Amino acid sequence: MNAYSKTPLLDTIRTPDDLRKLKIEQVRQVADELRQETIDAVSVTGGHFGAGLGVVELTTAIHYVFDTPRDRLIWDVGHQAYPHKILTGRRDRIRTLRTGGGLSGFTKRSESDYDPFGAAHSSTSISAGLGMAVARDLSGGKNNVIAVIGDGAMSAGMAYEAMNNAGAMNSRLIVILNDNDMSIAPPVGAMSAYLSRLYSGKTYRTLRDAAKQINKRLPKIIANRANRVEEYSRGFMMDGGTLFEELGFYYVGPIDGHNLDHLLPVLKNVRDMETGPILVHVVTQKGKGYGPAEASADKYHAVVKFDVATGTQAKAKPNAPAYQNVFGQSLVKEAEKDDKIVAITAAMPSGTGVDIFNKAFPDRTFDVGIAEQHAVTFAAGLASEGYKPFCAIYSTFLQRGYDQIVHDVAIQNLPVRFAIDRAGLVGADGATHAGSFDNAYLGCLPNMVIMAAADEAELVHMVATQVAIDDRPSSLRYPRGEGRGIEMPEVGIPLEVGKGRMIRQGSKIALLSFGTRLAECEKAADELAAHGLSTTIADARFMKPLDTELVLKLARDHEILITIEEGSVGGFGSHVAQYLTDQGVLDTGMVKFRSMVLPDVFQDHDTPAAMYGRAGLDAKGIVAKVFEALGKDVKAETVKLA
Repeated sequence: MNAYSKTPLLDTIRTPDDLRKLKIEQVRQVADELRQETIDAVSVTGGHFGAGLGVVELTTAIHYVFDTPRDRLIWDVGHQAYPHKILTGRRDRIRTLRTGGGLSGFTKRSESDYDPFGAAHSSTSISAGLGMAVARDLSGGKNNVIAVIGDGAMSAGMAYEAMNNAGAMNSRLIVILNDNDMSIAPPVGAMSAYLSRLYSGKTYRTLRDAAKQINKRLPKIIANRANRVEEYSRGFMMDGGTLFEELGFYYVGPIDGHNLDHLLPVLKNVRDMETGPILVHVVTQKGKGYGPAEASADKYHAVVKFDVATGTQAKAKPNAPAYQNVFGQSLVKEAEKDDKIVAITAAMPSGTGVDIFNKAFPDRTFDVGIAEQHAVTFAAGLASEGYKPFCAIYSTFLQRGYDQIVHDVAIQNLPVRFAIDRAGLVGADGATHAGSFDNAYLGCLPNMVIMAAADEAELVHMVATQVAIDDRPSSLRYPRGEGRGIEMPEVGIPLEVGKGRMIRQGSKIALLSFGTRLAECEKAADELAAHGLSTTIADARFMKPLDTELVLKLARDHEILITIEEGSVGGFGSHVAQYLTDQGVLDTGMVKFRSMVLPDVFQDHDTPAAMYGRAGLDAKGIVAKVFEALGKDVKAETVKLA
């Protein structure tokens, strides 16, 4: 043991098996050291922060009381799980979080046996846990299944669907509600802790079960009255458990999630229960134990690298504006002219730029929580009454509202405006947050206008275009991160729907870009020009309706036509190919057509540039694709040029 270590006890723990060998009075020290290590690690890597600090004691207590990984522990919204990773054999890699080849910022099955279920979005833990519990029962197993669900995750309907099912099945499942923001609990103190211990203890449960058996033999009116007395007494003393009891869960809590003297005995009692399901209500504080985070309004939800002593976050050099901020500012300008414009987001106001709109128009901003399905249909309701809703949801999260997009928006042809942030590859958040599929999943829907901004100036004009499209739904996709630093228009001017633009005129090669790969197309064209290959560049702007006139011209006037997009197969390139085949353009062999899309894999996290390089969607990849279509070797051609 290192005498100078700030974490001497934590240094002795490789896995939770080591933790469980310690005396109970040592657990507090482990938690304190785990908090210190979490702070130090995230100061180096950046990442999700506040939620992890809030569950340090809970994480330590769960691994101390339960036999993980044999007992299955599922973290809902995986960004709570950094302390969990440190305790489960990954401490030596914790400073590789969210970097190429390093640890994921979320739980991941392929990373560790201690991550039995991957989670990066929310509200899935109870459904998955119930599936694991039923699998255990069918196999005759005895292990526990514990789902830790964050408060925000309780705003999604899926959590209640799962609880309703679990309550009806009576399967032995433990759900821990980490209540760190909802304030649904009364003040937590000694009386609550005592009652939680009492109610989770075997004596009370035995008496309660005995009473239930007796009640079955009593006349119905007396039995009902006796049951109500017991329920009311628990409801009166523990306020907040009624909903969960009605869903069929045995409710325990609320208890202080930072007090191990309260947590440990209750978790032990819950572990030893033979029936279920059980809900343990634990109250925690985001950012607990780190002053700057505790004082912050968002409790340091996610951070870049920072100075541990002061909490000052490293500032990136000011460059071009972030796309999400351009969207927010553009929407404010449009809303100043049109009082029918409203903004909707699903728990991601700052991530989508809706927070900017909220500052200007708080009464016209609606954050519906982590409830994408509701967000979409709520927007449809607003549109049906003549309002102009902008539904701002990440591409990868909008997938949750797909049925509602089809039934409630597209079939009814309602002018809901979808602002789709995080289009394409996103870097440190990896596959779970990559906007890979919206071109494909929206492109097949009748009535939908689909746009992609090539740069931040185009985004301004496309927001204005969406305002003007009032007879059908529309979507506008843009990436995470900064724009190109180009000159910005004062106001957005609506574009002609379904019309692209020519960027550069050439004669041999045509690059047709949809989205922000346009900058890479320009670099590729410069390199191709050095090889003597005259290259046209066009920005499609619209995938639907497709600019068929532009597509036909490019196909007829060039030897090679290549489409480039930040999305999977089935998107823009597929629509272009469908049109060209329908027109018989490809029958004659006059043009060689290629489509560049994201590879058919889920790419691990890295920098966006590295991810696009691996995907072949950078300038180098575009040049290689051109030479491949020409039947030439790009390396040999480069050597010749040199």
